Amino acid sequence: MTVYSRIKKLADKQGKSLNKVEEELGLSKNVLYRMKNSDNPTKDRLEVLADYFGVSVDYLLGREEKTSLAEKNGVFAFDGEPVTDEEVEFLKSVLAAKRASENK
Repeated sequence: MTVYSRIKKLADKQGKSLNKVEEELGLSKNVLYRMKNSDNPTKDRLEVLADYFGVSVDYLLGREEKTSLAEKNGVFAFDGEPVTDEEVEFLKSVLAAKRASENK
């Protein structure tokens, strides 16, 4: 899977178009689509995208298949109890709202 494919998959998972991701990150229009034909995205661009999607640069580059520490370690817990999928989604929505308010 290419860097572009991983970015597209992550955007789709969030229900966002690549144009929306570009807009939210302040990137030029179609810069992500152009990655489809380029094997050399910049380090800075990869770091911005990894932070945005909450994954590692290694995941974007295809060096690892797990997208998060919870997946890598198999468990994500709070106060000694495993976190449910619903709680993870809730936490993601809180963080997304926080990021959105910071970007205004």
